[in-house]
Amino acid sequence: QVQLVESGGGQVQAGGSLRLSCAASGRTFSMIAMGWFRQAPGKERVFVASISQSPGITSYADSVKGRFTISRGVAKNTVYLQMNSLKPEDTAVYYCAASIGGSYNHWGQGTQVTVSS
Repeated sequence: QVQLVESGGGQVQAGGSLRLSCAASGRTFSMIAMGWFRQAPGKERVFVASISQSPGITSYADSVKGRFTISRGVAKNTVYLQMNSLKPEDTAVYYCAASIGGSYNHWGQGTQVTVSS
């Protein structure tokens, strides 16, 4: 099992920035990738960004390309999401996820991001 704990959410005005963090513990050696997803009120959870454990290949949803950057710590057990030029439509609960065995099957508790216009 892998445990994930997110932090760094909050409220910001449009155009501002936030940085989310996610710390993984437990059987982290089994992780293939880590990612961020988000769920807005009344909508499904959607992919935001991911980074593979080796060699650190990143992927982004079109809606956040050029504004968000995913990165990881040296120990590869922590992943970050730097969010710049935030828009009201970025408002959502953001979830950290770990991929084990080819699918994202471990999730954090989520952290709220609210962007006001």
